[in-house]
Amino acid sequence: MLRTLSVIAAVSMAGLVASVAPATAQDGKLRIIAFGAHPDDNELRVAGTAAMWAAAGHHVKFVSVTNGDIGHWREAGGPLARRRTAEVQETAKILGITTQVLDLHDGELEPTLANRRTITRLIREWKADIVLAHRPNDYHPDHRAVGQLVQDASYMVTVPFFCPDTPNLDRNPVFLSYEDDFTKPNPFQADIVVAIDGVVEKKLAATEAMPSQFYEGGANGGPQLVPSDEAAKTKRTNDVREGFRKRFASTATQYRAKLREMYGAERGDAVQYAEAFEISEYGRRPNAEEIKRLFPFYAPK
Repeated sequence: MLRTLSVIAAVSMAGLVASVAPATAQDGKLRIIAFGAHPDDNELRVAGTAAMWAAAGHHVKFVSVTNGDIGHWREAGGPLARRRTAEVQETAKILGITTQVLDLHDGELEPTLANRRTITRLIREWKADIVLAHRPNDYHPDHRAVGQLVQDASYMVTVPFFCPDTPNLDRNPVFLSYEDDFTKPNPFQADIVVAIDGVVEKKLAATEAMPSQFYEGGANGGPQLVPSDEAAKTKRTNDVREGFRKRFASTATQYRAKLREMYGAERGDAVQYAEAFEISEYGRRPNAEEIKRLFPFYAPK
């Protein structure tokens, strides 16, 4: 059985389970669950939109499908897994969401039947309206596996006798894929683009709350990225922050036409930062009216 990593050793299992239990599905709010391969993936790709959903009272949960236990150049194993869990717990506080890390090894994730059942149960337990994940074509094998697992679960979540211990959903959620730059066998298509100008500082704060991955460089970093004097530390922090600011701005620039379509020409041209998503063919296919209900950010100001 999969175990959820505790943030620190003193956290009891009962308390951790309570922290990830779904709220009532009858409160009229949207329920969103996002799957990333590692403790930083969801935070990079959907933190802005998640923060806006959460601020409006909707229920958002991030799931890191592996524990990230080899994602650093200096440390690994249980200590790193605990550190990275603590980092995403801090980002969850910043964003106002729920987060969960599954105790599966980084770099070893496979789209197995057991893992498909786990993903299916998580989607059902959260009573999701929207499910987000990587696309199945990606540079990292764990990203590909998560994309495949979520894609494989996208029909099974409604099938009563698959994982019959967890009640099936009455209707299929909308499944969305994160933006990426990969073109083979097919490029990413920006079906939905969300302006995140109002929460970009919150998203940047979330990246700063994961120093193991960004300030220190993660698996491909090195000691040269961790300066000893205070001036160099400040410069390194600012450089990382501004690098992400440019990254989030590039999404708005790349998908400017879609922003104009969704927000209107004047508002669309004014957007500085954005997040983009592709609608999966395997979940529910929302029309324009439903997209505006699921993404209640497009209403004229």
